[in-house]
Amino acid sequence: MQPIIAISNLSKTYESGFSALKQVNLDIHPGEILALLGPNGAGKTTLISIICGIVNASAGQVTVGGFDIGKDYRATRSLIGLVPQELTTDAFETVWNTVTFSRGLFGKPANPALIEQVLKDLSLWDKKDNKIITLSGGMKRRLMIAKALSHEPRILFLDEPTAGVDVNLRRDMWAMVRKLQQSGVTIILTTHYIEEAQEMADRIGIINKGEILLVEGKDALMRKLGKKQLTLQLVQALTQIPSGLDAYALSLGQNGHELTYTYDSLDERVDVAGLLGALHDAGIRFNDIQTTQSSLEDIFVNLLKDGS
Repeated sequence: MQPIIAISNLSKTYESGFSALKQVNLDIHPGEILALLGPNGAGKTTLISIICGIVNASAGQVTVGGFDIGKDYRATRSLIGLVPQELTTDAFETVWNTVTFSRGLFGKPANPALIEQVLKDLSLWDKKDNKIITLSGGMKRRLMIAKALSHEPRILFLDEPTAGVDVNLRRDMWAMVRKLQQSGVTIILTTHYIEEAQEMADRIGIINKGEILLVEGKDALMRKLGKKQLTLQLVQALTQIPSGLDAYALSLGQNGHELTYTYDSLDERVDVAGLLGALHDAGIRFNDIQTTQSSLEDIFVNLLKDGS
């Protein structure tokens, strides 16, 4: 399958000398949701801005739908809808006129039925005649999404789309995102809510200091880098771990009442049954046992540590 966005050796250095992107290579597949995670200043917004034609690259190539973003900028821009972090709108225009005007900017014929559906999907229909200055911050954020969808793009960039949006509206937005994906729209999002990426994305990309650290399917990433923990609540507290259990790299907690075994679930050498047998032989009894697995946030933090 041909990527809908192909990024090759992309770099960006600003006049100040700051290198925002360094030899970035990334293919984005049609119809997927790709979550791009990284700390502030990692290069996420610069990458999006270059793809969308807002910022010029210093080196490298980007194609969108097979079109070069420099040579065929009209074709590439028409394929893209962008929801930026900044809430930039005409404060004294109405919701309806703003979204309709955005559609016209791309040379699309008037389609009131489409605009109505977009506003309804974003819970903005009852505000269609309101001036933007009267909207709350969350409503303005949804309005930016409506503007980005007005020309029926095949690709949607969401740069921190739920910043300042309450929990209920956030759920509405993600329901709409799933609906868009089902219709074939490719979605690239940046977010500081890692749980959203874990819930929504098909693939996770992690960027730091202008470099892509990895791009991996979410499930594969969790299997590959996620750690599991086996936690035992002990009947009697231990002051130290018996020397015969050194091979299991156990740790004590809760004043000696808790014993934790951290392991890689894909490691064929892991022997949980053997550990339990060794505990029995050592006379260590427990009355409760729990297992937990690393979250995407744990993986993200560890990768940034390793890449720093």
